[in-house]
Amino acid sequence: MTALGHELKASYAFVERNFNLSRRYWGWEIAYLVYAIAGALAISLIGAQLGDRRLILSLMIGATFWNYLSIVFSFIADTIAWERWEGTLEYTMMAPIHRRTHLLGSTFYAILYGLVHTAVVLVVLALFFGLDMSRANIGTAAAFMVLGSFSFVGIGIMAAVLPLLFVERGSQMTFVLQSLILLVSGVYYSVDILPGWMQVVSCFSPATYVLDAVRKGLVDGVSATALLGDAWPLVVMGIVLIPLGMWVFGRAERYARRTGRLKRVG
Repeated sequence: MTALGHELKASYAFVERNFNLSRRYWGWEIAYLVYAIAGALAISLIGAQLGDRRLILSLMIGATFWNYLSIVFSFIADTIAWERWEGTLEYTMMAPIHRRTHLLGSTFYAILYGLVHTAVVLVVLALFFGLDMSRANIGTAAAFMVLGSFSFVGIGIMAAVLPLLFVERGSQMTFVLQSLILLVSGVYYSVDILPGWMQVVSCFSPATYVLDAVRKGLVDGVSATALLGDAWPLVVMGIVLIPLGMWVFGRAERYARRTGRLKRVG
């Protein structure tokens, strides 16, 4: 078997391991799914109360696709936290595998899990509101979900450094970072209403471009080729953030090994 084959097989082992963890805690998975559906419905009902179909769609898309992006981010960012909770951090970090192999498996599972989770939420919302999606351009939404995933992977890998370096507070710090991204990315409102300095910050959030493009694709049926203004920042962010995230994680891991932070508890 080639070296690439070994890498992919090892990465799949982490996909399988994460799937088994989700299956073990299936009760929590159902609870999170119900919470995501209830939250998206609650947000979308604001538009229904005002009788504005476009507002319903805009809020529904914001809630649904932010759910996907946040799942991808949190799964990757909590990779180290999961290992620590399961008591396997030392064994995983000392295993004879490349760190990219470990992170690739976790990333693939996060994207797959997020897609399934989001599809369920989107179907429930569409049925609940009886929305006509005949004009929606599903291809545009799918394309920008993929592009956005790569950007969020890079940010998530860098955020995963926090639970590695800060044993007791790292997970809370990743949640704060996720909340700040939510604030500036126009999830439930246009970024145009933000103060000027926050609009500048929003330009550095991949979620800003993903949500703008998905809304245009699903509400107005705009094709992906007509949204190059949203596509190129995501491509640049993906190219820059993933290698940067791997470099940052590598430096943090070496520091954690040197200072004894790979112990199971804080």
